[in-house]
Amino acid sequence: MSWIDIVILVVKCLVLALAATGLFAYFTLFERRTLARLQNRVGPNRAGPGGFLQPIADALKLFFKEDVVPAMADRWVYLLSPAFAVIPALIIWVVLPLGYWPDGQGGNLLQLASIDVGILYLLAVTSLGVYGIAIAGWASNNKYSMLGGVRASAQVISYELALGLGVLGVVMQAGSFRTEQIVEQQAGMWYIVPQFLGFVVFLIAATAEVVRAPFDLVEAEQELVGGYNTEYGSMKFALFFMSEYIKLVAMNAVAVTLFLGGWRFPGLFTLHSELIPMIGEPLANAVLGLLSLGAFMLKVALLSFVSVWVRATVPRVRYDQLMDLGWKVLLPMGLVNITVTAVLGVLLPDQPLVAAVVGFVIGAVVVVVASRRGPRPRREGVTLVKKPASS
Repeated sequence: MSWIDIVILVVKCLVLALAATGLFAYFTLFERRTLARLQNRVGPNRAGPGGFLQPIADALKLFFKEDVVPAMADRWVYLLSPAFAVIPALIIWVVLPLGYWPDGQGGNLLQLASIDVGILYLLAVTSLGVYGIAIAGWASNNKYSMLGGVRASAQVISYELALGLGVLGVVMQAGSFRTEQIVEQQAGMWYIVPQFLGFVVFLIAATAEVVRAPFDLVEAEQELVGGYNTEYGSMKFALFFMSEYIKLVAMNAVAVTLFLGGWRFPGLFTLHSELIPMIGEPLANAVLGLLSLGAFMLKVALLSFVSVWVRATVPRVRYDQLMDLGWKVLLPMGLVNITVTAVLGVLLPDQPLVAAVVGFVIGAVVVVVASRRGPRPRREGVTLVKKPASS
């Protein structure tokens, strides 16, 4: 690798990191405005036109807040834990094909790294995020923060299994661990059809992985006064905040890559082939790259809206319900999904359309049946004691 290639790689990394952080900033504005509309209230509308400068105002506020380190905290672990949270959220993006912009040498300018074990890399990186939360709760020397860290560890371990099973169904369907090949295999049909059950399992497990509502028990204000980040302020708190949102958008991007065809959209290559004789191949490749990137981001925005919608409408579950859902509902659903995928792959190897329809129907039936087994409110009887009337 020459020094020019190294410089290009470094520039790509910087652009990707800056794009992810900028996306995080304005995703917070999108979420707050959407929540305000869904809950019939006024959102941020003071900083800039329509609140457009609100993320910048929030960043300045957090940057200039007083930075306090608790006297009894484990200082170095306390200071490093925000980095353990935000770095895994940023490096998820490197193996995702964000679009398709041919570089003329068989590569893709919109994918930073193409590795043979891309799916294993994603699973490994997503599981690292819990370390930041767990050690932040321990290093703060605060009992509420410690409870939040313990909850995070148990929650992520529980839902990692279901998440892995949801991804395993896609790997079995595509026969590859490479993310770009999984996208290529979805040229005729997106995997949301044959892997509908895996898609549902993945979305729920990913929501729990990024500790978003209704699974945000690691930072439940009513019980933990803020949880693992209670003792953090200024930019250290902002880094935890940043990691949660960047990882949320990144997990939605992973779902798009695995189940919704990635950057693929009907008509892209037809338009590309028609533009080549008109404007030349380099410009046609640029148009294809920008349009495929737009299609990818549109799908990510749709799933992100669903995440905000869930936060606005679904109340927080109890901790026992959280554990029951992970071990007694999602884990069996994931096992059923890989079993159905394996059986259909053996019985109908030459009829992918029939296998996809059968898989979709079975998945829908399993989801309906499992929804009746989900978290339920307790039914506790109340015994009234009748006091005898005093004479």
